[in-house]
Amino acid sequence: MQPLSGLLVLDFTTLLPGPLATLMLAEAGAEVIKIERPGGEEMRHYEPRFDGESAMFAQLNRGKTSLVLDLKSAADCAKLKPLLARADILVEQFRPGVMTRLGFGYDAVRAVNPKLIYCSITGYGQSGPRAAEAGHDLNYIGHTGLLALNPGPPDRPVVPPALVADIAGGTLPAVMNILLALRQRDHTGEGCHLDIAMTDGMFTFASHALAAGHATGQFPGMGGARLSGGSPRYQIYPTRDGKFVCCAALEQKFWEAFTEAIGLDAKFVDDGRDAAATKAAVTSLIASRTADEWRPVLAAADCCVTIMATLEEALRDPHFAGRGLFAHKVAGPSGKTMPALPVPIAPGFRGARGVAKAVPKLGAGELN
Repeated sequence: MQPLSGLLVLDFTTLLPGPLATLMLAEAGAEVIKIERPGGEEMRHYEPRFDGESAMFAQLNRGKTSLVLDLKSAADCAKLKPLLARADILVEQFRPGVMTRLGFGYDAVRAVNPKLIYCSITGYGQSGPRAAEAGHDLNYIGHTGLLALNPGPPDRPVVPPALVADIAGGTLPAVMNILLALRQRDHTGEGCHLDIAMTDGMFTFASHALAAGHATGQFPGMGGARLSGGSPRYQIYPTRDGKFVCCAALEQKFWEAFTEAIGLDAKFVDDGRDAAATKAAVTSLIASRTADEWRPVLAAADCCVTIMATLEEALRDPHFAGRGLFAHKVAGPSGKTMPALPVPIAPGFRGARGVAKAVPKLGAGELN
């Protein structure tokens, strides 16, 4: 039996933060019913396709069931009420006030099911001046100062490669607090309303810059913090063949091992004297050889410095394959499979490896 076996989750969410949160609950054994509008949620129409389905939708909704309801229809809303009465968890991702206008706000649902854990995921939270604002990941990391720590050069700013606000500000806090709420319910017998704001979580990711600013009264500027470009010890250095060395030799023993391995002139090893000069010297040395030439040198030094891998290279890495990250499968309508999305659920909680769970067919769920 899995940790969340026997729990019923009603998923009113779309796109990424909520669906990924309920996927994690499903992977730990919960039954997840995805409540979709007529025609299905928008991600069903996203490219690329896998076996006729949206590949991203397939990965985020593996093993769930789909129930189509028009929440503006009184008849469909009546059909939903028996599910609300027996559900353990509800996750919604509308703007504040929408569920209340539909008749399914927390107070209304609590009156039917006081044990329900009701989780609301939004960009800015249920209260505050920005609560009703529309936004996406880039807006959230931009509004909280996180992106300003290093957006790239002014003439060619870089869009971050990860949806940090969606996943680290929405999905993960939602799952964490749902699990805490379940534990609290064990003690009290009562559910609660969880207000998850993706922007709130972004300040956690600026911890190093916040510590510096609060301690000194001066907050780091663009690329100025130690972990966002201000130190030669924590940098990305291009190689001669257009690949990159990821240097994270922060501790002195790792820094000394790295500088010795690459043959850095002794006058640049003390990076506290002139960090810019040290960075330039390291840049020049790394650019003098290819990634394959540096790889064995850096591996032998064991100094927290590695060659950047492409996603395809990472998928072929025997370490990740050996840990079973890609052993779970998603099954399309024809039975065709692809690897399921790796999620941070301990293997012993996630269920048997190699089991192919289906993409939810639109409206295939039944009310009972």
